[in-house]
Amino acid sequence: MPSLDDFARQKLSTLEQAHLRRTLVPTGRLGDLYVERNGRRLLSFSCNDYLGLAHHPALKAAAIAAIERHGVGAGASRLVTGDHPLYGELELSLARLKGTDAACVFGSGYLANAGITPALVGRGDLILIDELAQSSLWTGARLSRAEVLAFRHNDAGHVAGLLKQHRASHPRALIVTESVFSMDGDCAPLAKLARLASGADAWLMVDDAHDLDFAAGADVPLRIGTLSKAFGGYGGYLCASQPVIDLVRNRARTLVYSTGLPPATVAAAIAALDLIEREPGRLKLPLAKARLFTRAAGLPEATSAIVPVVIGQAAAALAASKLLDAEGYLAVAIRPPTVPEGTARLRLSFSAAHPDAEIERLGDIVRTRILRNA
Repeated sequence: MPSLDDFARQKLSTLEQAHLRRTLVPTGRLGDLYVERNGRRLLSFSCNDYLGLAHHPALKAAAIAAIERHGVGAGASRLVTGDHPLYGELELSLARLKGTDAACVFGSGYLANAGITPALVGRGDLILIDELAQSSLWTGARLSRAEVLAFRHNDAGHVAGLLKQHRASHPRALIVTESVFSMDGDCAPLAKLARLASGADAWLMVDDAHDLDFAAGADVPLRIGTLSKAFGGYGGYLCASQPVIDLVRNRARTLVYSTGLPPATVAAAIAALDLIEREPGRLKLPLAKARLFTRAAGLPEATSAIVPVVIGQAAAALAASKLLDAEGYLAVAIRPPTVPEGTARLRLSFSAAHPDAEIERLGDIVRTRILRNA
């Protein structure tokens, strides 16, 4: 199919010229913090394993035991035969963690975000979504066929104006945001958004994927999360009321038509939840580490475990990433379309396990050799 190959080569060439072509780099994780890339050992500041649980002995032991008892695969979708007994235990734990009646686990965070929104709203309804919400939230919004309007990032006043202008002409309305934004590390004004939603008979849906504050806070009826970051494993979930969970289990196509998660993955998530309940102090460490870095780098104080070092152009961000690679650090450059044009960056994420001395050294390098020349 030469025309298809020619099309692909042309598109790849365009990406290459703009410094936007991506390639897969085999990366072996060497415990909590280090990775092996191209034969070199690097301290990673690009993993989302915020609590350092992916290699925790308790999680690995739980996964191995689940394989011995249940096998390596679920065998079918959850609504056929794939709803193995471990699912119920995990969903009860998640609901307890979030203070909701029930929970529903999906194959991934992306599958959750792509499937939940179309299960709740559709053609003729209204979705208001933060302009910087991650791709999977936008995917779900567009798949719903509702009218989708973006609001300015974290601007509750803009949300109020859009509700006043558009809410009356739609039977249902959904407000969509992240609690901690994955590329900027800032936090949504959830209390304000919850009040606006309540006053306009709208529903607020929040993606907590990067949020380490698991305590129930603002009145949010739809809490989405992931098992692949702080919990160290894989999968996504929705915490909500029992009727909503029952409806989603019947209507979310990404759940109905996907094979269930492997038993080992679910068992590891249960072990992670148990560990967090026993050791709640872990939850405070990533933010403390991020703030140590922002002090060393001369940046505004971190509000989450994510700190963006905005460089500007894609080529410059790639160069900054290469500089840190030479110093023994993995800090992947994030480029458009993941972030807006002109805001290519190093997106640093901090783990409870990062050594303070290495954080301070990284901050000094960023301050004196990257930001000074940006």
